[in-house]
Amino acid sequence: MMNPKELEKQVKELKELKLMQEEVQAEISAIEDSLKAEMVAQNTDELHAGIFKIRWSTVRSNRFDSMAFKKVYAELYKQFTRVIESKRFCIV
Repeated sequence: MMNPKELEKQVKELKELKLMQEEVQAEISAIEDSLKAEMVAQNTDELHAGIFKIRWSTVRSNRFDSMAFKKVYAELYKQFTRVIESKRFCIV
């Protein structure tokens, strides 16, 4: 078992890594947005960049609208609803 100092050290390290992750994700999003803007400017959904092919296309899918179903068929919705348990990890 870890002592409180070791736990605190790990939590600090985790917080630093999560901050780095957020910064990297922001950089990723900025580059993706730049590439998308170029694709919009060229009015295309596919670009070639050396050995890379960049695609940004519309994807359509059908999804079940459970909220609308619940409004119309409340009792039936209840019959097919079940409780799911999970654990949530957080540090405050």
